[in-house]
Amino acid sequence: MATMDKYLETLKKRAQESKVYSFHQLVGLDLAKILEDEGHKSLYMKLAKTKSPARLLKLAKEVAERKNVKNKGAYFMKLLYDE
Repeated sequence: MATMDKYLETLKKRAQESKVYSFHQLVGLDLAKILEDEGHKSLYMKLAKTKSPARLLKLAKEVAERKNVKNKGAYFMKLLYDE
């Protein structure tokens, strides 16, 4: 959990220094990279505004570690809304 907190602090710092992206946008972009689903960046940005960024990133990491999942973005959404 300490590494997740450190990661979120790093994202917040990057957002403060950025002239382009907000914190939620950075979380959404990272989710898209983790899930290998660049086509749905805007969806992940919207999710980051309504859900806990720490929870989203933790769930995305769990999905990314599964080697047998073909569409990680769809599987992530299924897990997210089955909770």
